Amino acid sequence: MRQKLARVLGGIAISALVFGGAAACKADSGSEGGGGSNAACDLKIGFFGPLTGDAAGLGIHMRNGTKLAIDQYNKENADCKVNLTEYDSQGDPAKAPALAQQAVGDQKVVGIIGPAFSGESEVADPIFDEAGLPIITPSATRPSLSTKGWKIFHRGVGNDTSQGPAAGRYIKDVLKAEKVYVVDDQSAYGAGLKDEVKKVIGASVVGEDKIQVKQTNFSAVSTRIISSGATVLFFGGYYTEAGLLLKQLKGAGWKGTMVAGDGVNDANFIKVAGEAVAEGTILTCPCAPATAAKGTFLTDYKAAFDNAEPGTYADVSYDITKIMLEGIKAGKATRADLLSFIKSYNKAGTATGVTYKFEGTGELDPAQVIVWAFKVNAGKVVPDVEIPKA
Repeated sequence: MRQKLARVLGGIAISALVFGGAAACKADSGSEGGGGSNAACDLKIGFFGPLTGDAAGLGIHMRNGTKLAIDQYNKENADCKVNLTEYDSQGDPAKAPALAQQAVGDQKVVGIIGPAFSGESEVADPIFDEAGLPIITPSATRPSLSTKGWKIFHRGVGNDTSQGPAAGRYIKDVLKAEKVYVVDDQSAYGAGLKDEVKKVIGASVVGEDKIQVKQTNFSAVSTRIISSGATVLFFGGYYTEAGLLLKQLKGAGWKGTMVAGDGVNDANFIKVAGEAVAEGTILTCPCAPATAAKGTFLTDYKAAFDNAEPGTYADVSYDITKIMLEGIKAGKATRADLLSFIKSYNKAGTATGVTYKFEGTGELDPAQVIVWAFKVNAGKVVPDVEIPKA
């Protein structure tokens, strides 16, 4: 009788372990319902952007913001962690489709922070959309990305219909430039931003050129800029080409001011151009200074990354990652559940202070959009002024 009782009790205990384990691991597959109050475990959030290559400086700070958020979450939820998967696009649209396919093929990946750039977004987002994999980009600003009908698309900052006109107003109202030369790198981002700037400065444009990504010789373009008499150059593109262009332009004797967008707003621009050449350059961003972020973000970031100061969009990436983590904590274990959670989100980020509320197109609530101008001063990119809305 005692042996029978022991076997019965043993069987009950084993059954309890089996069912308890099944319940604890229910969310692990990433394909079962997760609408309960228990956090989903062992899921993945992907970061998609350049971590190597000519534009890696921009991507690394965003990745760091995402990593910081996930590391903090895992410290508080040690028994139910979320993993970070990195998709290094090198900022190259040609590499993006294969990486997107890799991400959607991993059913544990329930959300993507990125893609970081507009060109890669144009080719990766349709793949994410077909798979129902929700994304929030911290930095891809091409306006047309929200017009494609992608259900999964969300943007954590304003687009270039806010940044471009703001840069144009800075050129007109602050620099008071009467002659402006405009150049873009023919990327989806660079060309689009330049077009938005042109809408504001209009008759002040005295010349226009296009360069290529990875171009290194700008002697012909420099000659045309100097001949035009322009006192301001607006550049639409990324920091490597911007730095090389300005270096050669100043070397040829030009005394004017370069203005560029968030693709140039990185300390690596100063390294490429040289400190003396970069001095006084104006760089815009549809973001506030990450070095002035709220709460403990700045000290936490420095502690996590060898005392480095957070670069452009690091704080945005941190906050939008926390949106996904909050959803996972609430038990949103599937892509569909997490997508619904993001669409209905309406809270302020702890680092940026921005209220993340998305329109039906995935755009950030216009009331939350801001644009800042930054200036290169003494070898650093420092905040200049928030550019007033029109």
